[in-house]
Amino acid sequence: MQLLRFPFSFFLMPVFWFAVSSLPHFDIVRMIFIFCIIHLLVYPSSNGYNSYMDRDTGSIGGLKNPLPPERELFYVTISMDILAVVLSLFVSGLFALLLSIYIICSRLYSYRGIRLKKYPVIGYLIVVINQGGLLFFMVYRAVSSSYIESFPAEAILAACFLIGGFYPITQIYQHESDKADGVRTLSMLLGKKGTFVFCAAMYLLAFAFLFSYYWAEGQLYLFYILQIFFLPVLLYFLQWAWKVWKDQSLADFSHTMQMNWLASACTNLGFITILIIKYFG
Repeated sequence: MQLLRFPFSFFLMPVFWFAVSSLPHFDIVRMIFIFCIIHLLVYPSSNGYNSYMDRDTGSIGGLKNPLPPERELFYVTISMDILAVVLSLFVSGLFALLLSIYIICSRLYSYRGIRLKKYPVIGYLIVVINQGGLLFFMVYRAVSSSYIESFPAEAILAACFLIGGFYPITQIYQHESDKADGVRTLSMLLGKKGTFVFCAAMYLLAFAFLFSYYWAEGQLYLFYILQIFFLPVLLYFLQWAWKVWKDQSLADFSHTMQMNWLASACTNLGFITILIIKYFG
């Protein structure tokens, strides 16, 4: 159970709330059902499979001292994947297909025989497209209470860049362990200082697309509300970057987890607040 890392699903939750808050109308029962499939089955299964393949002995996302993975973990993740796909058929055939693609890409990312995560750019793009654009599209289409012909391209791009700005930071303390495992992450390629610069650039692009999206929707006030929730994240990010610039050893597990929890909490609250304002205000 520990290696399924259920709390880690919280870090990936903002895209879900962003997609739901972007809909003109949504079905709350379908929303809860899809939320459970993604956050209680698919994400934990992906985490568990990654842990099984990596066999980490050092700190990993959300766990400072992970237990050694057993063979049973593999069977549990496969069972969770099958259950997720079966349940997704009750949503729609398209949702089940897209969810299957997500799961396959996640496995190719970790599977020792292919292991896309060892390639810095390809591995990064797989994560950004899967956890950003594909997840947004899946949720936006499936949770809607009416048929949707068009999709907000700028919102999908914003989702990609939000994940793109978040993901390299999660790798910043793992350079040595990744190197020992034959993995070369984008964060390793950029270096610790370069990771901060790159993530800042990705977040700026995310904000630009968010601004453009809300402006086009005639809801620019929602963009400014969202910035209020991003402010604590920005302050922590800049403070931590300043410390790392003077002492790179501070790009450690503790600071990374603090950044992850703060960024996820603020972003989740921001999009949930927008959801409440739009539908219940």
